[in-house]
Amino acid sequence: MAKEKILVVDDDEDILELVRYNLTKEGYRVTCAPSGEQAVSRATEDLPDLIVLDLMLPGIDGLEVCRQLKNKTETSRIPIVMLTAKSEEADIVIGLELGSDDYITKPFSPRVLLARIRSVLRRRRPQESVEDEIIKRHSLTINPARHEVLVERKAVALSATEFGILHFLARKPGWVYSRGQIITAVKGDDYPVTDRAVDVAIVGLRKKLGAAGNLIETVRGVGYRFKE
Repeated sequence: MAKEKILVVDDDEDILELVRYNLTKEGYRVTCAPSGEQAVSRATEDLPDLIVLDLMLPGIDGLEVCRQLKNKTETSRIPIVMLTAKSEEADIVIGLELGSDDYITKPFSPRVLLARIRSVLRRRRPQESVEDEIIKRHSLTINPARHEVLVERKAVALSATEFGILHFLARKPGWVYSRGQIITAVKGDDYPVTDRAVDVAIVGLRKKLGAAGNLIETVRGVGYRFKE
């Protein structure tokens, strides 16, 4: 049985070949793209199961590729593993806000990359088959299957991370979750982010929800909860 299809995006031919070789060896079906424009085109035309995406690309960079794909209905749920030489916290936060599923810095171990890819794909499978029930809380309607959020029947555009946080909190109103619990539920326990990154994502989420953003309450010294 064929494994998942993976799109690898990098302008460095050596890295592209290294990743392609190791993924193919593991049985994955691999396609490659050397630029941001080609990445968006190929991801849209031939939907992959996961994308390995370099940030530093000619033309549109990896962050813009991520932004465009997450804003398209047909590609919004494709998991993205960012592969980059950048390791500053600011870049990790931006990747989190845009909806990347993991973040690996160069130089990297092919074995670590494969392990992260397997982990992301494993996390995605149950998300697509369970907990697809529509949630209605106050003025909010959350449709996991369609990755759609409505406030007073008006659609609100959220990144994959913002949607994941909202869905996680709204499932159990009144329950308090730490920042660590939130990011583990949304991204997995090996995602390299700080507590501040979670706070930044919450601020962005509240802003997009408008008045409904008040439904996400801060519990001082603990974390966050969805208002009962």
